[in-house]
Amino acid sequence: MWRARRWPWPSPRSRPRWLSTEAVAGSGEPAWRRVAALWGNGDYGRLGLGALESRWNPTACPFFLARAGDPPASLACGGAHTLFLTQSGRVFATGLNDFGQLGIGSSTTHIVDPIEVTGFGEKVVQISAGNHHSCAVTADGELFVWGKNSSGQLGLGKGVGKVVSTPRKVDYLADVRVRMVALGSEHSIAVTEGGEALSWGAAGAGRLGHGHKSSILGFGMVSSEYTPRLIKNLDGVKIKRIAAGMLHSACIDEKGTLFIFGQKTEKVFGRSNDAPRPTVVEEIQFSEEVACGGYHTCALTDGGDLYSWGSNENGCLGLGVTGMVRSPEVLRSTLFKLPVSKVSCGWKHTAVISGEDIYTWGWGGANGTFFEEGQSSGGQLGHGNDVDYFEPMMVELGRNARAVHVSCGFNHTGAIFEYKEN
Repeated sequence: MWRARRWPWPSPRSRPRWLSTEAVAGSGEPAWRRVAALWGNGDYGRLGLGALESRWNPTACPFFLARAGDPPASLACGGAHTLFLTQSGRVFATGLNDFGQLGIGSSTTHIVDPIEVTGFGEKVVQISAGNHHSCAVTADGELFVWGKNSSGQLGLGKGVGKVVSTPRKVDYLADVRVRMVALGSEHSIAVTEGGEALSWGAAGAGRLGHGHKSSILGFGMVSSEYTPRLIKNLDGVKIKRIAAGMLHSACIDEKGTLFIFGQKTEKVFGRSNDAPRPTVVEEIQFSEEVACGGYHTCALTDGGDLYSWGSNENGCLGLGVTGMVRSPEVLRSTLFKLPVSKVSCGWKHTAVISGEDIYTWGWGGANGTFFEEGQSSGGQLGHGNDVDYFEPMMVELGRNARAVHVSCGFNHTGAIFEYKEN
């Protein structure tokens, strides 16, 4: 059987130059070094490892190993592409480019090594990757977007084409400072420094939270929003966190109240109708973070409790079963060493950070996927195989490693680790 090659992780017997050349000033202790690592489906170069091979275990991105002076601070995994943000505020992209989602202004179909995305003017502080579109928020609160625009998901207005291959500023938000943006499959959500929530793009299933438009015959109608539009039901509520999935969205206000809107069929929430306006999730109090996947949702409380609900195909809820869950259930795993601090949802898999470790579960790629010579469409759980896991399993990172960031794409996963020698 063909097996992917792994980039070696550091060990006490192996002291790579990128780990041992600096020490913390005045302490005599070696510095922590940041590394970007990715795993899962490698087609189109979405892993940024210089090849199309899939990886079943976390594999350090060699591009950033050679750039120790400006290490990665975060990353965002999209449909089949990945964005990287460095500590100095530069953006890099790799993977599929069929709709210009890499932002490099080229017709190249894909890139296997990270390439810099330019044109922001200021330091970038936050990035997000959707299915086929991307965005970046600068330090002065400006929003830049690029990629597929078939449903207005870039927020640039009706006069813009269906593909934007270089970053373009969203002028409709010129009068506000954007703090955070979340991209779904074909829609986008933003929150301003003042806590206002706006959304745009495909409005199907109520994922924008604006409610249905009524036609002359009184039937509920949906259409795309081509420019950012304030979510009126959240007017006066200060939003601090947002998330966007395939057909649903979520946000959290400053009091920890969780709102959710979008598709509420049995596949997502166990109900027969959509929720076109934000609805409070009464079962969860003091929410701190939320993540939306293909058809499932996860939320973290300020006490580190993790809740999950929705479609449980392939065990993506981590509850040990595969049946659909209609309302939030707390996930209690004996493997978690500490309260969960971060969560990310892919199409049908989930990843969290608990303590300094990463745990993943859900779709590993074995069920309903195909294999080709030299490639596999699985491995996004990082456990050395493409098996589905119904409960959280720790991803082996090696000694002297701590995880600081994790992001799930459609069927690949990325993370930022810090390493220090003994």
